Amino acid sequence: MEDLNAASLGDVKTWFTNYYGAANAVLVLAGDIEPDLALKKAEQYFGDIPSGPPVARYQTWIPKIPGTRREKLSDRVPLARLYKVWNIPPYGDANAVYLDLAGAILASGKTSRLYKRLVYDDQIATSVSASAEPNEISGQFQIVATAVSGGDLDRIEKAIDEEVARFLREGPTNEELQRAKAGKIAGFVRGIERIGGFGGKSDVLAMNETYRGSADFYKTPLKYTREATVQNLQRTASRWLTEDVYILEVHPYPKYETAESTVDRSALPKASADPEVKFPAFQRAALSNGMKIILAERHSIPAIKFSLQVNAGFAADQFATPGTGKLTMQMLDEGTTRRTALQISDELQLLGATLSAGSDLDSSTVNMSTLTATLNSALDIYADVILNPVFPEADFRRLQKQLLAGIEQEKNEPFGMGLRVFPGLLYGPGHAYGNPLTGSGTEASITKITPADLKNFHKTWFKANNATLIIVGDTTLQEITPKLEKLFADWKPGEIPTKNLAPVEQQKKSSVYLIDRPGSLQSVILAGHVGLPKSNPDEIAIDTMNVVLGGSFTSRVNMNLREDKHWAYGAGTFFMPARGQGPFIAYAPVQTDKTKESMLEIAKELNGVLGQKPVSTEELANAQKNETLSLPGSWETMDAVSSSIGNIVTFGLPDDYYSTYSGKVRALSVNDMSKVAQKVLHPDQLVWVVVGDRAKIEPGLRELGWGDISLLDADGNRVK
Repeated sequence: MEDLNAASLGDVKTWFTNYYGAANAVLVLAGDIEPDLALKKAEQYFGDIPSGPPVARYQTWIPKIPGTRREKLSDRVPLARLYKVWNIPPYGDANAVYLDLAGAILASGKTSRLYKRLVYDDQIATSVSASAEPNEISGQFQIVATAVSGGDLDRIEKAIDEEVARFLREGPTNEELQRAKAGKIAGFVRGIERIGGFGGKSDVLAMNETYRGSADFYKTPLKYTREATVQNLQRTASRWLTEDVYILEVHPYPKYETAESTVDRSALPKASADPEVKFPAFQRAALSNGMKIILAERHSIPAIKFSLQVNAGFAADQFATPGTGKLTMQMLDEGTTRRTALQISDELQLLGATLSAGSDLDSSTVNMSTLTATLNSALDIYADVILNPVFPEADFRRLQKQLLAGIEQEKNEPFGMGLRVFPGLLYGPGHAYGNPLTGSGTEASITKITPADLKNFHKTWFKANNATLIIVGDTTLQEITPKLEKLFADWKPGEIPTKNLAPVEQQKKSSVYLIDRPGSLQSVILAGHVGLPKSNPDEIAIDTMNVVLGGSFTSRVNMNLREDKHWAYGAGTFFMPARGQGPFIAYAPVQTDKTKESMLEIAKELNGVLGQKPVSTEELANAQKNETLSLPGSWETMDAVSSSIGNIVTFGLPDDYYSTYSGKVRALSVNDMSKVAQKVLHPDQLVWVVVGDRAKIEPGLRELGWGDISLLDADGNRVK
């Protein structure tokens, strides 16, 4: 803070002038554009920008840490955590690649040395990671472990030291090395499917040009990865996980010239016509047992994404103990009748495949990504996990403890506290959406769950006629259907329970609930009521109206509380998509002394969009652009396409939903905005949940005069 307070506007301008010159910048154009046109446009718009002064830079500087430096600090967190960090060579150095592979062997996957020792065997940590993070002039290798509740960091550190020492002494096995290589190469392949974003094509090219002076330098680390040997990893780890070194180079100033300007900078360049949006075509089929298949072919990279969607999710917990759905899906890959959890993890890594399972409000999903070359072997594991989970007792106890630790974290974090109690207040007991939105249940419910409950959940909901397999990638129906028919032939259809998604009436008037978090530096405000199902006919209009209200950075709620009042770093509103009446929620983490005032501003914005300040023509036009111009780039990856098809399946949307989306958005009028606002916003019937320091905020809440204030604990129980 001393540095920030001492900075002047002149300091900022000088810094900008020194570093924001053309000669210190790299521009990447990636996408649907030819190289000649890209160069022409770059020269046209950037060629006359002054180069700026030459920037002095270190090529390599690896700071030396003399001896062991140890420090302790305390923070408001529920679990202890240990970090161990070594300084290492920069990006592009072979040693950095070898250390990255060593990190994968130490802590990537359930069979990795540190994960197996700390999380599986000793069960003294909930998670552990090891990774090399090489930057431009140096890097860091770090091991991070989070303790179980009440865990001993000394014991964790001792275990880490023993496993690292064993690695330095014995080196990795050939199988460990091959598994690490497969994971790194597969991760790179999946990353470059995207045009932009971290790990996408433009990011890779820009980073390599900036760090190493050649956009295609990325081939060098890949070469190091493919050719790495057991001896490379052992020798490198033995050197760099014990000491550091510093080297400095100085070069003379280069000379730069700017091009003659031909650009009129008094106005922005005019954009061409909006691109036509085409959602990837997909085909439907079904297996003989009734399991539905949806395939979107995509042959740009040799990979395939599978996503099995089962109509269950957190809402299915109404037929079981809260938290059962989440824990069932977390345990799905913890062992089958043919494979242990470690064998599943091992085989997947050797194939360069990934598998995960989880739930959201309405659906339970099992996802797998595999390279085309390893399809058959990966599919065998995928079907085995879906059809034959055994929910081993030992693994169940471990994950049960981790889920309890997660609940402890949720009850310590303000947003987590609010989202845990909000559904019960909106939907009441007995409704499928009445449990915590996190799906984690309560300490009491999780403690009651047994492996038999998970088996029953799987038996009840995992049936062929209750599942849809979404496939995106490098295959065809003719190729994939026989494989699936063979693997899933014995999966039987059956009766499925009907979840209680009965309509819920709006409450008659607003109510305010306060959760005390003594010493909290800010208050978290949540306000909401039940909304409409995602599949309602006005859904597109509602989403567009919400972009104006609170669904974007420039929305009214965010611009008011963040940009105008400076009371919040970010605030907004959203309609949570659901099969039934998903909740509408306004949220704002605000400074404590502006809690009451922020609630008044949120209420003002909700009432304003209803009539006092309806959506304007300009706001609608901006929202329409926001909703439509972002679409062409939103389906870059197989994951993104799979997710959108998943929405069609989960919420019962028409198959042409995304193909016709842009046209429907552009056809909206300000009158449509007013109609849907009146239909879905009820500012006088809100449930307000405020998490903060009661002693500081309760008097202000009472001054609002919005009725009685109910005090709740982190589980939603009333406090006297």
